[in-house]
Amino acid sequence: MDVGLIVSNLLNPPVLFFFLGMTAILVKSDLEIPQPLPKLFSLYLLLVIGFKGGVELNHSGFTAQVALSFAASVLAAILVPIYTFVVLRWKLDVYNAAAIAATYGSVSAVTFITANAFLQVLKIPFDGYMVASLALMESPAIIAGVLLVRLYAKRNEGQGEFDWGELLRDAFLNGSVYLIVGSLLIGLLSGEKGAVQLEPFTKGIFYGVLCFFLLDMGLVAARRIRDLSKTGAFLVGFAVMVPLVNACLGILLAKAFGMGLGNGLLFAVLCASASYIAVPAAMRMVVPEANPSLYVSMALAITFPFNIIVGIPLYLQILKVIGA
Repeated sequence: MDVGLIVSNLLNPPVLFFFLGMTAILVKSDLEIPQPLPKLFSLYLLLVIGFKGGVELNHSGFTAQVALSFAASVLAAILVPIYTFVVLRWKLDVYNAAAIAATYGSVSAVTFITANAFLQVLKIPFDGYMVASLALMESPAIIAGVLLVRLYAKRNEGQGEFDWGELLRDAFLNGSVYLIVGSLLIGLLSGEKGAVQLEPFTKGIFYGVLCFFLLDMGLVAARRIRDLSKTGAFLVGFAVMVPLVNACLGILLAKAFGMGLGNGLLFAVLCASASYIAVPAAMRMVVPEANPSLYVSMALAITFPFNIIVGIPLYLQILKVIGA
């Protein structure tokens, strides 16, 4: 593996700010980001990445390659929760296995945005419509997790019927999905004219906001490290190994569907990432029997740092080796 890629990624300012946040907790600094701001940063990043994706889709049009990329996204979002659930059932009950499987079947928008920035630093071209893949992969995993519970768990006596309408609403209309899809549609409709009008907002401050957001993510991730004692060696190993397996699945699909180097990396990162916002919120509602400290701490304190530090350059190197 090209060590230079890892070093280049580690020296990327957003990643360094993530380390700064983690270090602040470890050395017991009183550094803190006021709570309304991280939510605002998250909304800003989703809005910008969605809008840019829509503008790019406006440029390229809905081509056969775009359709193939979307088909690969849906396929991966269905496959990952199924086989990860099978693995997790060796050690866990149905509820926790399904919640963790849904978490790893879904995606992390921040990991995707970090990979996006990584490609821009290396000047590797990619298509903005890949953000639509991000939106497509968010919801199926939530539905898959609930279906797995309904198929494998015995219904408790006296338990009421499950509200599928509420599930579908939360899966497809949760804030992150709604904002990124809506922003993509606005970018698609406004095209280049809209891109010029919003350029100072979408380009000028983007990396500064990303640095602030990853600084806060470092603070949160370091606090979650304390929860890892509850997960055991099996789940710690799972949180590192399964992203590698999922990334390899993504790389194989990217190669088969002709995505190219830049798009292939973004797709592999989507497959390798784990949701720590949308899916945990949904799982707390629909699978209350699962323990949130397991799937949230695994995704945020292990898989997220692993992907942004080692995973992104590693997946790029594999793509280069296979000639994507």
